[in-house]
Amino acid sequence: MKKLPLQKDRLAREFYARPTEIVARELLGKCLVRRINRQWIGGIIVETEAYLAHSDPASHSARGKTQSNASMFSAAGTLYVYPIHAKYCMNAVTESPGRGSAVLIRAIQPEWGIQQMQTNRQTQDLKRLTRGPAMLCQALAVDRSDDGIDLTTDRNILIAHPRSPSPAAEIHATPRIGISKATDERLRFFYRGNPFVSGLKRDHR
Repeated sequence: MKKLPLQKDRLAREFYARPTEIVARELLGKCLVRRINRQWIGGIIVETEAYLAHSDPASHSARGKTQSNASMFSAAGTLYVYPIHAKYCMNAVTESPGRGSAVLIRAIQPEWGIQQMQTNRQTQDLKRLTRGPAMLCQALAVDRSDDGIDLTTDRNILIAHPRSPSPAAEIHATPRIGISKATDERLRFFYRGNPFVSGLKRDHR
């Protein structure tokens, strides 16, 4: 098992306050963890998607700021959680406040608190445990109550630099999946060949 990241290893606001495509790519290999029942659970980010503010028709911010997407317009490093089909998806807000850009975290490679995540997901299937944004949120017990959390300061959920070196992995970029607009933009980033990346085989080309 990899070493659990410490609070001092968390990503600073400056990491998120950069172009969204860069943040999405560089979040790969970082640790996403949260504390639940006095235990840390989570893993290594292996798949992300970039959403580029009002200029991106697939982004929630394309329709402007609303009550439901307000966190997306907050400071870089804010957690934006939105509901979808009675489940949830989690995003890290990027760039400058008011911009409305964010990175969707689609999948992690489970590393810590796997039994607790299996309980949360009600499955023993490790490959499907955190494979896809809704499954990921269910495994981490992330819901709408977590919307607006500051990932750069919160004590119970954070994204951090790994304390153990990870094997070299090839980063691949493809169009985003599960959307109906801007479907040709290659704004989905993932580790090629990682078994915890979501989507069908055709989505990995």
